[in-house]
Amino acid sequence: MSRINNLDWKTYESITKYIYETLGRKSGVKIEGYGNSCKVCGKSGVTHQIDVLTSHSDGINTYRTAIECKYWKKKINKDIVMKLSETISDTDINKGIIVSKSGFTKDGKEYAKHKGIELIELREIDEKEDFKEINVGEAELQIRTVINRPEIQSIDIGSGRTLEIKNEFDFFNFIIRKENNEEVSFYELVNSFRAEINAQNRKFEIITKHYEIINGVILNTRTNEVFDINGITFSGRLIEINDNRNFAIDIVDKVWLIMKSIFNERTFTFSENGLIIENKK
Repeated sequence: MSRINNLDWKTYESITKYIYETLGRKSGVKIEGYGNSCKVCGKSGVTHQIDVLTSHSDGINTYRTAIECKYWKKKINKDIVMKLSETISDTDINKGIIVSKSGFTKDGKEYAKHKGIELIELREIDEKEDFKEINVGEAELQIRTVINRPEIQSIDIGSGRTLEIKNEFDFFNFIIRKENNEEVSFYELVNSFRAEINAQNRKFEIITKHYEIINGVILNTRTNEVFDINGITFSGRLIEINDNRNFAIDIVDKVWLIMKSIFNERTFTFSENGLIIENKK
């Protein structure tokens, strides 16, 4: 699975954001920010960078959660937990979560439990583990399905240059940086254009939209390539997919990542195509 080999800390942050955004959508969780541009000023006057910052409201109060992402080869110890605990205290953020690729030391777990910090292990699937596939469901159907789907056909970054995107996760490899060093999520720009295609609802017509980014750059975090840009032009169309069939099958998807909550003892599997399933005992 080649995309696993391309996983790095920036992609790890983006995937963590995607997971919490997806899991929290039904309960009204929103992403306030993530990455280097997500910063919160504390009571001390010190500015703290937060990897992923979420919020949700109960209609009266708004609660914020700071998520620290650690794509490290070593386990996370109590020092990292203490740092996040101090950040939460200084900023009046309500909750803290540490997401680690390699797990946690004993003292890290003990201190996190004492401070109410949630610990999450998020890592690539081990070939020896049982979680090889996600069973999406079983179907025995006779159906005629018509699906309208926005299809991006080209991404022009100027001067005859285009971005080659082979699958959905490739979008996570790119970051846009404006002239003032503000970072913009490339994936959010992609989804904005998809929403534009859906809103126009002109099937099979080519739709083009230009996003102006004067004196900006786009970074490929996988290859470390940097491209100077003054804008990005997307072209795409709304396609109609007819899927008429009679079948009886088990629907499965390959597992890419596994996510375990240390204290709540909940386990989720994350498929190559972005599907998240809780594995209940």
